[in-house]
Amino acid sequence: MLYCNTPGGPAGRGRLLPWSTPEGNPCYVLGDGSGYVSRVADEVERAQLEEAAELLDRAAGLFDGRRIAPVRLRLLAVRMAEALRDVHRIAVSRGARLPPPAYEADGEVDGEVDGEGDREGDREGGGGVAPVAGA
Repeated sequence: MLYCNTPGGPAGRGRLLPWSTPEGNPCYVLGDGSGYVSRVADEVERAQLEEAAELLDRAAGLFDGRRIAPVRLRLLAVRMAEALRDVHRIAVSRGARLPPPAYEADGEVDGEVDGEGDREGDREGGGGVAPVAGA
């Protein structure tokens, strides 16, 4: 099922698609990722990532010591901004489909703390899981 202008579709479970409505609103699809719309979205994302990689190669070639006309530099900046916007949207879409992390914001491992604040496994001298600094 395809939803437009509804963040995440019903209950926030939708996949952000790599295109928008004509008004610029986001579109989402619900499903297991094997449907027609998901396959089209995968192909569009693949093409967008390929275009971004080609643009990076072209940009590197422009900066090989030659002077660049301001109009070419402006065009490059516009195209790179478009590519970055596409790649960012792909990253947001894919990141939203990742499973939740095994830790909570406070550093505690999900399911490892009981109601009294003791770590399960630490009560009997077992090896509880300690949060990793900087992780």
